[in-house]
Amino acid sequence: MAMKAHDKEKLIPEHGGYRKLKSFQVAQLAYDFTVRFCNRYIDRRSRTHDQMVQAARSGVQNIAEGSAASGTSKKMELKLTQVARASLEELRLDYEDFLRQRGLSLWPRNDPRRQDLVNQRYPTLEPIVKWVHHTHRTQANIPSTSSTGSTPSTYPEIAANAALTLIAVACALLDRQVAALAAAFEKEGGFTERLYRVRSRRR
Repeated sequence: MAMKAHDKEKLIPEHGGYRKLKSFQVAQLAYDFTVRFCNRYIDRRSRTHDQMVQAARSGVQNIAEGSAASGTSKKMELKLTQVARASLEELRLDYEDFLRQRGLSLWPRNDPRRQDLVNQRYPTLEPIVKWVHHTHRTQANIPSTSSTGSTPSTYPEIAANAALTLIAVACALLDRQVAALAAAFEKEGGFTERLYRVRSRRR
């Protein structure tokens, strides 16, 4: 029986749709937020400023490059996606260092403010900036002599933890993406295996 046209495997499948990936969208938000954060709180002449911005940019760019390369190299897509994940991990450490070195609080994973930001699913930068301002105003109403003995959070503390929340979401998405890519590569192989299958079916 002849194989239907829509059942035929394409030698170079559709690829490059990275803008639709949630990992790309969240990583891009983290990048935009990091540029704003560093311009406000990190000396622009410092190496840390450049490193944080470049790490955030690398996270975005490598997701895009991996997606674009996937048509002919699943191995390259997997490698670049892992590079994106590593870049965001580097950025995470920079934000944690920022908080620690200034005596500011690192919110625990179960902090309700983190979950609130995740739940909002903001698609652009400006609503996140407004969320930081709103959270600061809310925290400013907490007296320093509260039962927990805590003091109101500062803008830099809230902003850094907001960035860390975005990074955590992006990393979780990339972890799942890497796992799916690895499973697909193990099952279907890459371009060489696809080329063999396509040529075999045409004989």
